[in-house]
Amino acid sequence: MSQERNNIDDQVVSDFGSEWSRFDQSRLTESDHQGMFDGYFQIFPWHQLPSASVGADVGCGSGRWASLVAPRVGYLHLVDPSEDALSVAKQNLSKSVNASFHKSSVDNLPFSEASLDFVYSLGVLHHVPDTAAAIKSIARILKPGAPFLVYLYYAFDQRPWWFRALWKISDKIRRVISVLPDRAKNIFCDAIALTVYLPLARTARLLDRLGILPASWPLSYYRDRDFYVLRTDALDRFGTRLEQRFTRFEIQDMLEGAGFERIQFSNAQPFWCAVGFKQ
Repeated sequence: MSQERNNIDDQVVSDFGSEWSRFDQSRLTESDHQGMFDGYFQIFPWHQLPSASVGADVGCGSGRWASLVAPRVGYLHLVDPSEDALSVAKQNLSKSVNASFHKSSVDNLPFSEASLDFVYSLGVLHHVPDTAAAIKSIARILKPGAPFLVYLYYAFDQRPWWFRALWKISDKIRRVISVLPDRAKNIFCDAIALTVYLPLARTARLLDRLGILPASWPLSYYRDRDFYVLRTDALDRFGTRLEQRFTRFEIQDMLEGAGFERIQFSNAQPFWCAVGFKQ
């Protein structure tokens, strides 16, 4: 396997290592943990995995999803280019006897061709320079017929113009905050969680209970989430220097171009979650 590391941004890796060291998920509630996991994995074909299946979490971060996947499979490899993130993941999966940890980038995955029964990568591949190439790298290590679950930031393709305009403003803010020193970045992101995420999320919860929640209400996904989740995701969103967004059709094209078929998208938040099967 090639030892080149071209499809990686070292500063982004460092930023996420700092994020997961700060938010190690030790304060994540069980209901939030399971609820978010179910949202990501609702289209994952658990029933089609072979017994004692072996798979990988590419870009495992803190291991928050791996801690719920490992008990359901035969063996799970956790892959991340950040040593700091892997340290947190090792702690969070310290009781898992069927997991191992690999410091590696997506363009240099430590697995043989067509060797894994499944792979998932959630909220990671939009933070690498070439997302399409990353998907092809993952396709290479999957067995024929094996599923790949991916979550990529959506390009608001089903949102109204004013929603996209709000995002453009927020993206300009992200570009400023993401290059700040860690201490300043954390202060600003916590402030955004408190003054933007929390009011919008709690208003969404109230409107939802009244049965009048608009479909495009910003941050409605967080309406029932704990403030810890809001702080984590505010840093995730505004503290990252490299962010790409894709329409549903663009994701479909990338998956098909990498050799995936029977592609299915989730129609529930978060957008877009998709699963495809290696040809």
